[in-house]
Amino acid sequence: MTAGTKRMKTAMLGACLLLVMACTTQYRNHGYVPLPEDLEKIKIGADNRNSVAEAVGTPSASGVLDDSGYYYVRTRVKHYGARKPQVVERRLVAITFDSRGTVRNVAEYSLEDGKAVPLTRRVTDNGIENQNLLKQLTKNIGGFTPAF
Repeated sequence: MTAGTKRMKTAMLGACLLLVMACTTQYRNHGYVPLPEDLEKIKIGADNRNSVAEAVGTPSASGVLDDSGYYYVRTRVKHYGARKPQVVERRLVAITFDSRGTVRNVAEYSLEDGKAVPLTRRVTDNGIENQNLLKQLTKNIGGFTPAF
């Protein structure tokens, strides 16, 4: 066996080893959800926003329009090689408050409770599809109005 052949076999073995290691399953966790024992400490009708934040931490999201609740979201994603990542677990804890700021409800949801929402892509027409670069640059020459 020559030195060149031995190097080639070592390089091929190293490449195969890297290829096998690249296809290992990886799990990534995103977000935060309080532990169930911490959620049990929250008393409906007694605790308020500050006591909830102190007991379980600040939320990752809150109500958008009326600030009606705290929302804690945790997602676990499976990555395997070059395949598309797959969400394998999602937990959402929603703590809602009444108008006085006391806890009204504590609800937990999982990935099975979710449903797909079709998104519509709305695109504003820019009006330049049939115009070349020179026309775009010269179209507004002389069309300016003075500012007052």
